[in-house]
Amino acid sequence: MKFRLTLFTAVLAGMAGFGVAHAAGSASAGQSVYASQCALCHSNQPGGVGIGPSLADVYGKPAASQPNYDYSPAMKNAHLTWNDATLDKFLAAPQATVPGTKMPFAGLTDAGQRADVIAYLASIANK
Repeated sequence: MKFRLTLFTAVLAGMAGFGVAHAAGSASAGQSVYASQCALCHSNQPGGVGIGPSLADVYGKPAASQPNYDYSPAMKNAHLTWNDATLDKFLAAPQATVPGTKMPFAGLTDAGQRADVIAYLASIANK
């Protein structure tokens, strides 16, 4: 019986560890999600142009701080800093998070995809 309990505990511990790793997100998977969901409107190059602002250096920065983009008053007054929590909330429901944002995207409903995109944005920050 002790062996079964120990094995069961080890399996649960391994599953918990897997969950933590997944929550951190995968930059390489995020690059794919970015390409299919974000790249149509947002450049991933510093100073890049698109319908929306470049996201090349957005991670860790205040909202509405990328140069050469005319942000909505709502985004300018949002007083957000783009980190894991704020990006997760915004990517899930942009209009609910910042009512009046110009971003027409409905949101990423999959938490894993959001974590991956966030990991990707963090990986391309300050490059």
